Amino acid sequence: MADLQVLGSPGDLAAAAARAIAERAASVQSGGRDFRLALSGGRTPAEAYSILGRARREPAIDWNRVIVLFADERAAPPTEPESNYWEVRKLLLEPAGVPPRHVQRMKAETADLEAAAAEYDPLLAEPLDLLVLGIGEDGHTASLFPGSPLIRERERRVAAVFDSPKPPPRRLTITPRVIAEARSVLMLASGEGKAAGVARALAADADPVTTPAALASGGLWLVDTGAASELKPARS
Repeated sequence: MADLQVLGSPGDLAAAAARAIAERAASVQSGGRDFRLALSGGRTPAEAYSILGRARREPAIDWNRVIVLFADERAAPPTEPESNYWEVRKLLLEPAGVPPRHVQRMKAETADLEAAAAEYDPLLAEPLDLLVLGIGEDGHTASLFPGSPLIRERERRVAAVFDSPKPPPRRLTITPRVIAEARSVLMLASGEGKAAGVARALAADADPVTTPAALASGGLWLVDTGAASELKPARS
Protein backbone atom coordinates (compact mmCIF):
# COMPACT_ATOMS: atom_id res chain seq x y z
CA MET A 1 0.00 0.00 0.00
CA ALA A 2 1.34 3.40 -0.97
CA ASP A 3 2.35 6.07 1.50
CA LEU A 4 0.38 8.90 -0.13
CA GLN A 5 0.90 12.59 0.55
CA VAL A 6 -1.14 15.24 -1.25
CA LEU A 7 0.48 18.66 -1.62
CA GLY A 8 -1.34 21.88 -2.34
CA SER A 9 0.59 23.00 -5.42
CA PRO A 10 3.34 21.91 -7.84
CA GLY A 11 5.74 24.13 -5.90
CA ASP A 12 4.85 22.43 -2.63
CA LEU A 13 5.30 19.07 -4.35
CA ALA A 14 8.77 19.98 -5.61
CA ALA A 15 9.86 21.20 -2.18
CA ALA A 16 8.54 18.05 -0.51
CA ALA A 17 10.29 15.85 -3.07
CA ALA A 18 13.61 17.65 -2.60
CA ARG A 19 13.26 17.29 1.15
CA ALA A 20 12.44 13.57 0.88
CA ILE A 21 15.51 12.95 -1.30
CA ALA A 22 17.77 14.94 1.01
CA GLU A 23 16.48 13.25 4.15
CA ARG A 24 16.91 9.79 2.65
CA ALA A 25 20.46 10.67 1.59
CA ALA A 26 21.32 11.96 5.06
CA SER A 27 19.92 8.79 6.66
CA VAL A 28 21.94 6.48 4.42
CA GLN A 29 25.13 8.49 4.70
CA SER A 30 24.87 8.69 8.48
CA GLY A 31 25.09 4.91 8.45
CA GLY A 32 28.44 5.06 6.70
CA ARG A 33 27.33 4.08 3.19
CA ASP A 34 27.40 5.89 -0.11
CA PHE A 35 23.90 6.93 -1.22
CA ARG A 36 22.78 5.12 -4.37
CA LEU A 37 20.22 7.36 -6.12
CA ALA A 38 18.48 6.69 -9.44
CA LEU A 39 16.72 9.60 -11.15
CA SER A 40 14.05 10.02 -13.81
CA GLY A 41 13.63 12.84 -16.28
CA GLY A 42 10.50 14.83 -16.93
CA ARG A 43 8.79 18.03 -15.86
CA THR A 44 7.54 16.89 -12.47
CA PRO A 45 10.89 15.99 -10.87
CA ALA A 46 12.77 18.81 -12.64
CA GLU A 47 11.91 21.49 -10.09
CA ALA A 48 12.86 19.18 -7.23
CA TYR A 49 16.26 18.66 -8.85
CA SER A 50 16.63 22.41 -9.26
CA ILE A 51 15.85 22.95 -5.57
CA LEU A 52 18.42 20.34 -4.54
CA GLY A 53 21.00 21.83 -6.87
CA ARG A 54 20.84 25.20 -5.18
CA ALA A 55 19.51 24.22 -1.74
CA ARG A 56 20.91 25.41 1.51
CA ARG A 57 17.85 24.78 3.69
CA GLU A 58 17.63 21.03 3.20
CA PRO A 59 19.49 18.46 5.32
CA ALA A 60 23.07 18.36 4.12
CA ILE A 61 23.90 15.91 1.36
CA ASP A 62 27.53 14.94 0.94
CA TRP A 63 27.58 14.79 -2.85
CA ASN A 64 31.02 13.19 -2.73
CA ARG A 65 29.27 10.15 -1.30
CA VAL A 66 26.37 9.91 -3.77
CA ILE A 67 26.27 7.51 -6.72
CA VAL A 68 23.84 8.84 -9.33
CA LEU A 69 22.16 6.42 -11.73
CA PHE A 70 19.17 6.68 -14.05
CA ALA A 71 15.79 4.99 -14.35
CA ASP A 72 15.61 5.41 -18.10
CA GLU A 73 17.07 7.33 -21.00
CA ARG A 74 16.02 8.42 -24.45
CA ALA A 75 18.08 7.77 -27.59
CA ALA A 76 19.58 11.24 -27.60
CA PRO A 77 23.17 12.41 -27.20
CA PRO A 78 24.04 13.58 -23.67
CA THR A 79 24.69 17.06 -25.09
CA GLU A 80 21.06 17.56 -26.17
CA PRO A 81 18.07 18.67 -24.03
CA GLU A 82 16.08 15.59 -25.07
CA SER A 83 18.44 13.52 -22.91
CA ASN A 84 17.41 12.86 -19.31
CA TYR A 85 21.07 13.04 -18.37
CA TRP A 86 21.37 16.53 -19.90
CA GLU A 87 18.43 17.76 -17.82
CA VAL A 88 19.69 16.25 -14.58
CA ARG A 89 23.21 17.54 -15.23
CA LYS A 90 22.05 21.11 -15.78
CA LEU A 91 19.57 21.23 -12.90
CA LEU A 92 21.33 19.16 -10.24
CA LEU A 93 24.69 17.60 -10.95
CA GLU A 94 26.61 20.70 -11.97
CA PRO A 95 25.01 23.15 -9.47
CA ALA A 96 25.48 20.69 -6.59
CA GLY A 97 29.03 19.82 -7.62
CA VAL A 98 28.47 16.08 -7.96
CA PRO A 99 31.80 14.50 -9.01
CA PRO A 100 31.42 13.28 -12.62
CA ARG A 101 33.04 9.96 -11.68
CA HIS A 102 30.04 9.30 -9.41
CA VAL A 103 27.52 9.67 -12.24
CA GLN A 104 26.58 6.61 -14.28
CA ARG A 105 24.53 7.63 -17.29
CA MET A 106 22.69 5.28 -19.64
CA LYS A 107 24.17 5.33 -23.14
CA ALA A 108 20.91 5.10 -25.05
CA GLU A 109 22.28 7.05 -27.98
CA THR A 110 24.42 4.08 -29.07
CA ALA A 111 23.45 1.97 -32.06
CA ASP A 112 23.51 -1.30 -30.11
CA LEU A 113 20.87 -0.75 -27.44
CA GLU A 114 20.99 -4.35 -26.26
CA ALA A 115 24.71 -4.06 -25.57
CA ALA A 116 24.16 -0.76 -23.76
CA ALA A 117 21.50 -2.39 -21.59
CA ALA A 118 23.80 -5.29 -20.75
CA GLU A 119 26.58 -2.85 -19.87
CA TYR A 120 24.36 -0.91 -17.47
CA ASP A 121 22.72 -3.92 -15.83
CA PRO A 122 25.55 -4.74 -13.36
CA LEU A 123 25.48 -1.17 -12.04
CA LEU A 124 22.06 -1.96 -10.56
CA ALA A 125 22.98 -5.30 -9.03
CA GLU A 126 23.19 -3.60 -5.63
CA PRO A 127 19.76 -2.30 -4.57
CA LEU A 128 19.13 1.41 -4.90
CA ASP A 129 18.77 3.44 -1.73
CA LEU A 130 16.22 5.63 -3.50
CA LEU A 131 14.56 5.37 -6.90
CA VAL A 132 12.80 8.54 -8.09
CA LEU A 133 10.03 7.91 -10.60
CA GLY A 134 7.32 9.85 -12.37
CA ILE A 135 4.05 8.74 -13.91
CA GLY A 136 2.78 9.54 -17.39
CA GLU A 137 -0.80 10.36 -18.33
CA ASP A 138 -1.09 6.80 -19.67
CA GLY A 139 0.18 5.35 -16.40
CA HIS A 140 3.70 4.53 -17.59
CA THR A 141 6.76 4.92 -15.40
CA ALA A 142 10.42 5.04 -16.44
CA SER A 143 10.10 3.73 -20.02
CA LEU A 144 7.77 0.90 -19.03
CA PHE A 145 4.64 1.53 -21.09
CA PRO A 146 1.19 -0.08 -20.90
CA GLY A 147 1.14 -3.46 -22.59
CA SER A 148 4.92 -3.77 -22.79
CA PRO A 149 6.29 -7.32 -22.41
CA LEU A 150 8.94 -5.80 -20.13
CA ILE A 151 6.33 -5.53 -17.38
CA ARG A 152 6.78 -9.28 -16.89
CA GLU A 153 10.60 -9.15 -16.98
CA ARG A 154 12.08 -10.64 -13.82
CA GLU A 155 15.67 -11.53 -14.79
CA ARG A 156 17.23 -8.47 -16.42
CA ARG A 157 17.48 -5.17 -14.58
CA VAL A 158 17.91 -3.00 -17.69
CA ALA A 159 16.31 -3.51 -21.08
CA ALA A 160 16.22 -1.91 -24.51
CA VAL A 161 13.02 -0.33 -25.81
CA PHE A 162 12.59 -0.07 -29.59
CA ASP A 163 8.91 0.88 -29.89
CA SER A 164 8.10 3.50 -27.26
CA PRO A 165 4.69 5.06 -27.97
CA LYS A 166 6.24 8.38 -26.97
CA PRO A 167 9.08 9.75 -29.08
CA PRO A 168 11.82 8.85 -29.41
CA PRO A 169 10.94 5.17 -29.87
CA ARG A 170 14.40 3.93 -28.86
CA ARG A 171 15.23 4.01 -25.15
CA LEU A 172 16.82 2.20 -22.24
CA THR A 173 14.81 1.47 -19.11
CA ILE A 174 15.01 -0.23 -15.77
CA THR A 175 12.74 -3.25 -15.41
CA PRO A 176 10.25 -4.13 -12.63
CA ARG A 177 13.04 -6.02 -10.87
CA VAL A 178 14.84 -2.76 -10.03
CA ILE A 179 11.67 -1.22 -8.63
CA ALA A 180 11.04 -4.29 -6.50
CA GLU A 181 14.61 -4.41 -5.22
CA ALA A 182 14.96 -0.70 -4.38
CA ARG A 183 15.19 0.06 -0.68
CA SER A 184 12.97 3.13 -1.18
CA VAL A 185 10.87 4.41 -4.07
CA LEU A 186 9.61 7.97 -4.50
CA MET A 187 6.83 8.54 -7.05
CA LEU A 188 6.00 12.09 -8.13
CA ALA A 189 2.85 13.24 -9.94
CA SER A 190 1.65 16.75 -10.74
CA GLY A 191 -1.35 18.10 -12.61
CA GLU A 192 -4.85 16.96 -13.50
CA GLY A 193 -3.52 15.23 -16.60
CA LYS A 194 -1.93 12.63 -14.32
CA ALA A 195 -5.03 12.13 -12.16
CA ALA A 196 -6.51 9.16 -14.02
CA GLY A 197 -3.18 7.36 -14.09
CA VAL A 198 -2.60 7.97 -10.39
CA ALA A 199 -6.07 6.66 -9.55
CA ARG A 200 -5.55 3.51 -11.63
CA ALA A 201 -2.08 2.86 -10.21
CA LEU A 202 -3.25 3.16 -6.59
CA ALA A 203 -6.50 1.23 -7.00
CA ALA A 204 -6.86 -1.97 -5.00
CA ASP A 205 -7.16 -3.96 -8.23
CA ALA A 206 -4.40 -2.13 -10.12
CA ASP A 207 -2.87 -4.06 -13.01
CA PRO A 208 0.79 -3.19 -13.83
CA VAL A 209 0.32 -4.47 -17.38
CA THR A 210 -2.15 -1.68 -18.13
CA THR A 211 -0.78 0.81 -15.57
CA PRO A 212 2.95 0.17 -15.06
CA ALA A 213 3.23 2.82 -12.33
CA ALA A 214 1.37 0.36 -10.10
CA LEU A 215 4.71 -1.45 -9.80
CA ALA A 216 5.71 1.33 -7.42
CA SER A 217 2.50 1.33 -5.38
CA GLY A 218 4.40 0.36 -2.22
CA GLY A 219 6.54 3.48 -2.26
CA LEU A 220 6.09 7.07 -1.13
CA TRP A 221 3.76 8.93 -3.50
CA LEU A 222 3.91 12.73 -3.50
CA VAL A 223 1.12 14.20 -5.62
CA ASP A 224 -0.40 17.64 -5.90
CA THR A 225 -4.12 18.33 -5.66
CA GLY A 226 -4.55 18.14 -9.43
CA ALA A 227 -2.98 14.70 -9.66
CA ALA A 228 -5.02 13.53 -6.67
CA SER A 229 -8.34 14.78 -8.05
CA GLU A 230 -9.62 11.36 -9.15
CA LEU A 231 -8.61 9.41 -6.05
CA LYS A 232 -11.49 7.96 -4.10
CA PRO A 233 -11.70 9.05 -0.45
CA ALA A 234 -10.46 6.39 1.97
CA ARG A 235 -13.23 4.61 3.82
CA SER A 236 -13.17 4.91 7.59
